[in-house]
Amino acid sequence: MKVIQGSEFDSYWNSSTVQKNDESVDSVVKEIIEAVRSRGDIAVRGFASRFDKSSPQQLEVPFSAVEQAAGDLRHNDPEVADALTLAAEHIQRFSLKQREQFSDFEYAMEKGLITGQRVIPVEKAAIYVPAGRFPLFSSVLMGLIPAFCAGVEEVILASPPLEDGLPDRNILAAAGIAINNFLSPVSNVRLRVFAIGGAQAIAALALGTDTIPRADLIAGPGNKFVAAAKRILYGEVGIDFIAGPSDVLVIADDIIVADTGTNGPISQAADFIAADMIAQAEHDPDACARALISGGDLAEQVAAAIDRQLASLPTSETARASLDSNGLIVVYQSREEAVRIANIIAPEHLELQTADDAWWIPRLKNYGSLFLGSLSAEVLGDYSAGINHTLPTSGSARFTGGLSVRHFLKTVTTLRCTAGTGFEKARNAAEVLAKAEGLAGHAASAELRKVKNEK
Repeated sequence: MKVIQGSEFDSYWNSSTVQKNDESVDSVVKEIIEAVRSRGDIAVRGFASRFDKSSPQQLEVPFSAVEQAAGDLRHNDPEVADALTLAAEHIQRFSLKQREQFSDFEYAMEKGLITGQRVIPVEKAAIYVPAGRFPLFSSVLMGLIPAFCAGVEEVILASPPLEDGLPDRNILAAAGIAINNFLSPVSNVRLRVFAIGGAQAIAALALGTDTIPRADLIAGPGNKFVAAAKRILYGEVGIDFIAGPSDVLVIADDIIVADTGTNGPISQAADFIAADMIAQAEHDPDACARALISGGDLAEQVAAAIDRQLASLPTSETARASLDSNGLIVVYQSREEAVRIANIIAPEHLELQTADDAWWIPRLKNYGSLFLGSLSAEVLGDYSAGINHTLPTSGSARFTGGLSVRHFLKTVTTLRCTAGTGFEKARNAAEVLAKAEGLAGHAASAELRKVKNEK
């Protein structure tokens, strides 16, 4: 893993972050999209036979299979089922709190000029959940529950088929647990599940086929082919954001003190940082685990702790490959330097393991999710704390946040006019501006209102 000084960061960053779209991937994905556009389900099944573990004739999964999977998980592995249930409850509570922040209103600007806002959920939202090296069934909760809490009436879950023609059983079980609290005789929520994967799934959901409904929005993670399909189809369908390799940045002081709750205060700075970098690195060889550390001694301790922890890690091969290629420790000379570097990196996950959160928080501007204090491990955000783990990657935290209720909502505006001085001033200004721009029809429309409202 590379260790550099803060003064070396700019040259390192400028030489290592040149990103281009993979033309070979784009070419394959465009072929898939056009085939699905012209041949629908037939194309989806054909690509499934090439890329997935099976090509089921029946693409939609009966809801009974979802219920069966949830029941089987509760019977066969109640500990996992209970953990998923707790996570679902936390995500639901957090998502409902988010939903409260979006409200309808009307605001009287002046007499006769009333502006407003309505917040409307999309009608159909699709959640894509991959099933590659690690089927991330926790992503089911992170996608479905915010959509349900936003008020989306039809939510579609898509995930690749396994050998038996159904998605991963834990993915189905998580779907059953996710929707459990939303099923009632008076609920309008509907969940449909499809055994479709890859770029062909994104194309089918964006365009619609005979059996797969066209979604208004697609959210969820995926590989480079899924990401390319989302990017190419954006505009024909709404997209949450384009995901790249997962990443974490840990900012640490020389001394981090944590209260374990059992043994009292203990200093575990290097172990905590190393563990969280490894947790990110084990995702994928392309994952990026980085740390900003205030002293060289701690940097050496972190590197040693990483080697020590990797020795007994079952996923060490992937984690080592990631850390060797993309791992980075930057030794910073001042807090201001660290803030500048962190805002340039714009990490997906930002951990703040420092003695003075209050100084750092207002200065850190670009991140997907912020984890405060050494006990706030990123893994809690990944699974069970209630915040969403589908977050902006590849520096896109500069302009967007993570998946949330807001992605499933449309904020639309309203205008209500009645006779009054405020209306007349606005009407007159509109007429003047329309004439100035040369749009005579606009001006005439505004002028006509003056006649109607004159006494």
